[in-house]
Amino acid sequence: MRLAVFGGSFDPPHNGHLALCLYARELLQVDRLVISASNNPLKDAPQAADRDRVKMAELLAETINRTGAFAEVSSWEANRGHPVYTIDLMEYLEEIYSTSDLTLLIGEDNFLNFRQWKSWEELIRRYSIIVFGRKADDGASDDSAISERLHDQSFRHIDLNLPLSSTEIRKRLASGDDCSAEIPSPIWQYIVENQLYQ
Repeated sequence: MRLAVFGGSFDPPHNGHLALCLYARELLQVDRLVISASNNPLKDAPQAADRDRVKMAELLAETINRTGAFAEVSSWEANRGHPVYTIDLMEYLEEIYSTSDLTLLIGEDNFLNFRQWKSWEELIRRYSIIVFGRKADDGASDDSAISERLHDQSFRHIDLNLPLSSTEIRKRLASGDDCSAEIPSPIWQYIVENQLYQ
């Protein structure tokens, strides 16, 4: 089994996350996608509660699976109640799914501090890594710039040209803006019904 792993805060999930997952299904030739709502040790604590972020990740998976089962959510990280490192998640999933054929999907914002990650060299050695960019006019979106930053060629870079940011969406939601165009409909409905990010 070829497994893709997409971890993130998902605070909240947006259409950029959805596009990344759909790209993985259609073009990366992986059998299954595991979405993991994480507590990133290198970022501020998420604004939404873990249970809400896991639920929104589940709604993201349901949206992806409307055209066939592909994505599922792991709550292993969120249930541990403290930050978990990516290498720990990958090793856990290797054991659970009995496969070492894992591909790590990360956003370019997280990639920029990749060398601060625990065991980042081991991640490169053991797993395929695909970095997804948000927009083409960002200087960091150039393949050569990313290669220079990491000094390694064992990854791919794919630019989705979707300049969406959960941080910016949270700010807009706190100001009372309507962000329904940037967020998958079931997730938007959940945010409104549960009065998140107000």
